[in-house]
Amino acid sequence: MSVLPSSVSRLVQPFAHRDYALLVSAMITSTFASGMWAVAMVYQVRRLGGGPLDLSAVATANSIGLLAFVLLGGIMADRYSSRKIVILVETLFFIVMTTTAVLALSDSLQLWHLMITGFLAGAGGAFFYPAYSALLPRMLPADQLLAANGMEGTVRPVVQTALGPMLAGFVVAAFSPAYAITAIAACHLAALIVLSFIRTRKEYDAPAPENDAGHPSVIRQLREGIGYTMRTSWLRWTLFFSIISVFTFIGPFEVLLPFIVSDHLQGDAKLFGYALAFFGAGSAIGSLLIASSRFPRRYLTLMTACWCFGTLPLALIGYVDAAWMLFLILLVFGVTDAVGMVIWGTLLQRRVPKKLLGRISSLDFFVSLALMPVSMAVAGPLSQVMSLQAIFVIAGVVSPVFGLLAWWAGKFAKDELANPLDQPAEVDS
Repeated sequence: MSVLPSSVSRLVQPFAHRDYALLVSAMITSTFASGMWAVAMVYQVRRLGGGPLDLSAVATANSIGLLAFVLLGGIMADRYSSRKIVILVETLFFIVMTTTAVLALSDSLQLWHLMITGFLAGAGGAFFYPAYSALLPRMLPADQLLAANGMEGTVRPVVQTALGPMLAGFVVAAFSPAYAITAIAACHLAALIVLSFIRTRKEYDAPAPENDAGHPSVIRQLREGIGYTMRTSWLRWTLFFSIISVFTFIGPFEVLLPFIVSDHLQGDAKLFGYALAFFGAGSAIGSLLIASSRFPRRYLTLMTACWCFGTLPLALIGYVDAAWMLFLILLVFGVTDAVGMVIWGTLLQRRVPKKLLGRISSLDFFVSLALMPVSMAVAGPLSQVMSLQAIFVIAGVVSPVFGLLAWWAGKFAKDELANPLDQPAEVDS
């Protein structure tokens, strides 16, 4: 048998499960809406006369919403029905975006409205993603999780950072941001309809298994999740590295990239959409490459190397003078980021006990993104006292230093050989 048919078969195998196919379809539709929001929000802020400081405020509100609720979201995913949580969150998204669209179409939208929308969108994500992560292992066998994560990592960036932003860019350029927000609301309605067709099954709605004492308090559950994280070297050091890495690049990437496009390249919403599309294409390529392969033996080393050295091209963003240069940088960044993310998602699902998966997933979000609102809040004011070139240089070179430190201190090379995942294995106790 040739390599290609085997790889394709491995990728599509999870879609034989009807409920997984529905879940991932809804997730993709919702993610498409998020991709549109990334562009619609930027140009709605600019339509209101806002600059980098205002954009920082809206982006920071989104991050605060995520961080404020993500730990609670993980506990809820372990205590209650993951299926019902994703449906309730999608309902929230639909209501919030519909309200925002009505305000925008009636020219009643103000900056503080966008901040509330961003906050609620972040809060919804805080409940959605831990529940989604906890639901996947209940729908699929362990040996199909890499393919599922890889397929998600292939399709999700295409719609979130490519197709969604591109469509939003065209709608904004042809009409206005208000019409793009209206389309976002319609996407969330479609996702909600698809989720309603997932069957009601005991394994989807039952809480995570607990010990004989039954369900402990919320505080005790949170303490258990934190305790497991602190005892587990590969998990602890990866999250430490993530804090530093996210802080240094997420603010410049989310807040200042639109101004690289407009001020350095004299581009509009369509060019910004194209830039995000190349990042999405790179993410799709990276996800497809890792998902169509066997799980790597040196999974911690490969994951860290991709996240370390994948940020180096960002150091050149402030010096680009042609669109193709920016596209190439974002393509490379997308490939490396996606390879690391697919390995990481599968690693959590394979090595973290199922009863802790929701909590650990939420802790992953919380710790990895703990400084994200700070990064976004700082990026705008920092651009007033430092050049964009200097800011992006810092964003590109810090991650390699701290990534190598985490790899060494966490003894990743020894750990991955002692716990191979290229064959079926029990999760850590």
